[in-house]
Amino acid sequence: MQMNWRAGSGAAVCVVAMLVATAWAADPVPRSKEQAAMTNELPKTDAEWKKVLTPEQYRIMREKGTERAFTGRYYQTKEKGDYVCAGCGQVLFASKEKYDSGTGWPSFCGTAAPSNVTEKADTSHGMARTEVLCSRCGAHLGHVFPDGPPPSGLRYCINSEALSFRPAAKPEAGGSDR
Repeated sequence: MQMNWRAGSGAAVCVVAMLVATAWAADPVPRSKEQAAMTNELPKTDAEWKKVLTPEQYRIMREKGTERAFTGRYYQTKEKGDYVCAGCGQVLFASKEKYDSGTGWPSFCGTAAPSNVTEKADTSHGMARTEVLCSRCGAHLGHVFPDGPPPSGLRYCINSEALSFRPAAKPEAGGSDR
């Protein structure tokens, strides 16, 4: 099949649009706080992140590190509540989605809201994986794998250091626990 690349042809317009979109999406130009708020990002410098995160949290969340298996504080937590981003407080996962995958990291079969996490291809360390990031502050959370339980079939394998836990509100005494 021969393509007609003359000016104004649909194929040429499509190629140019793809190139512009790719360049725009990869543009690392810093944005203003107003622009960042519109794109759901928290603009902070490395120095600002180092002030609010522990050294281990910084290594994991900003440098894409991983905690050792079976060492994180939340991998065995069974309490009801929400798991939020340790960097910005955005709700990421609910305890009802948490399960024991046997991997040594907190594992979830779904997110609190699809828009609260971003997924990105990760080919580091000679592996093809899908990285999971907080959509608000861009923190590295862990990875998602297609070997989880039904119905999603997903396993969000998340570093405890990237999370904070907010227990569910306790029902009032004498009240119904529905």
